[in-house]
Amino acid sequence: MDRFGTYLGWAGGDRNRAVALYTLNAVLSESLYTPLHMLEVALRNRIHQVMSKVHGEAWFDMPEHQLNAVQPDMLEKARIDLKEKGKDETPGRIVASLTFGYWTALLGKEYENLWQITLKDIARREDGKGLRRKDFTKSLGAIRTLRNRLAHHETVLHWDLPKHYGNIIQLITWLSPVAAEWCTSCSRFDALYPKEGIALVLLKAE
Repeated sequence: MDRFGTYLGWAGGDRNRAVALYTLNAVLSESLYTPLHMLEVALRNRIHQVMSKVHGEAWFDMPEHQLNAVQPDMLEKARIDLKEKGKDETPGRIVASLTFGYWTALLGKEYENLWQITLKDIARREDGKGLRRKDFTKSLGAIRTLRNRLAHHETVLHWDLPKHYGNIIQLITWLSPVAAEWCTSCSRFDALYPKEGIALVLLKAE
């Protein structure tokens, strides 16, 4: 088990400590599922709501909304997945089938003009003020990487998990305060993360 060797290294060779770290990684990973799930759902729902209001429900098929090279392939994959499942192709089902990577791509720098005109309406600060695209997206890249690591059952203890968790909750709050309230009431992350932090021998926090 190559990955368990990582935990042994972090534990300075203490096998019991390594098992404890492995277990902690597993339970913290599980506790992050709910906030990551809610962030993805809130993000796609808000984008679809705002874009549909201005451009119609099939806005994602418009060439001007496919400026990132990965988006056409993602759309095609979503359609193939629906067909393979025997489901009718509807805008709502396509939106639900698109990955988190699609939604973060739609917030890239090539869409600055779209943000200024339309996408800015997906989120608001707690005081009601609007957000710049960079303010909203500055933590999304790291969150997507964290999400992918969790999906592949990789180690995340060397990450600054409280910081990333806080960023996830902040984004959800900007998108939907009600969703953020539900998320924080369900999430076990704060209860599970050690108050004293996590001591690792070899790796520093990211």
